[in-house]
Amino acid sequence: MSIALITGVTGQDGTYLSRALLADGVEVHGIVRPDSRRPVESGVVVHRADMLDDGELARLVSELQPDELYHLAGQSSVAASWDDPVGTVRQTAAPAAALLHAIAESSAHTRFVLASSAEIFGRAPAPQNESTPIAPLSPYGAAKALAHHLVSGYRERGVHASSCILYNHESPLRPERFVTRKITVAAARIALRMQDTLTLGNLDAARDWGWAPDVVAALRLAAGHPAPGDYVIGTGELHTVREFVAEAFSAAGINDWEERVVIDESLLRPVDPPVQLADSSKARTELGWQPTVQFAELVDRMVRNDLTLTEQSTDQATGTVT
Repeated sequence: MSIALITGVTGQDGTYLSRALLADGVEVHGIVRPDSRRPVESGVVVHRADMLDDGELARLVSELQPDELYHLAGQSSVAASWDDPVGTVRQTAAPAAALLHAIAESSAHTRFVLASSAEIFGRAPAPQNESTPIAPLSPYGAAKALAHHLVSGYRERGVHASSCILYNHESPLRPERFVTRKITVAAARIALRMQDTLTLGNLDAARDWGWAPDVVAALRLAAGHPAPGDYVIGTGELHTVREFVAEAFSAAGINDWEERVVIDESLLRPVDPPVQLADSSKARTELGWQPTVQFAELVDRMVRNDLTLTEQSTDQATGTVT
């Protein structure tokens, strides 16, 4: 039985990745913070460790000898990275260095995959691909860029290390602090007459939104590919926040969404890359990767899930039996 080790195992991507690996009979180990209370997928062997403890990470890699190591952990919010830039770099880039070094020193057969981000490209003209210059505009993007460069360096040393440059990818597992889930939760609550308005910042920000399980499939394909490499992972379709809102409210049965949205300039990011659009030709050609869920279906699935969750929470609060 092959062994996989996942950092960030309790997050959206870590959960979907755990499920997929377990379904294929892989022995899955996950690293969680010592004080974490977040649920872990049933069947995952949990290791509590500080991601900034290089020695502990090295010990785990040496003892487990994983066939695949997926590094998903780190700061996950561009906006929050401006509040704690030093912590963002430490949490995102330092563990990547420690894990790559541990593989090089004690587990040479391990295949490493980094979950990088389109934020490493900054204001690069769209579409972006693996040859696009790296010029991040936020602490989050800079931290991801450093980890991305570390992958390249250790690949030159012989480590099977790949970097998947991920564009926005969503699902019902997205926390509500992310704008997409904030939108779908609000659409559900407004449809059920539990709130009146939705407050947002920049409606014109344009992103390449994909389905999270599709992105997780790309991570696994990169790990399984004979040669390591860098891969841009995105749908190649561009949609604005405004379109996401319109699609979400429509899925919830609301047509007059403009009247329900309030713009708050305090929610605008200090620097916001205007257009992030993936050219994933390399991943499609070399890995055989293809997105399976289109934008409208993605939004619809999230809204339907939030309608169900909201109705259930209401029933539980009122003691209604359904």
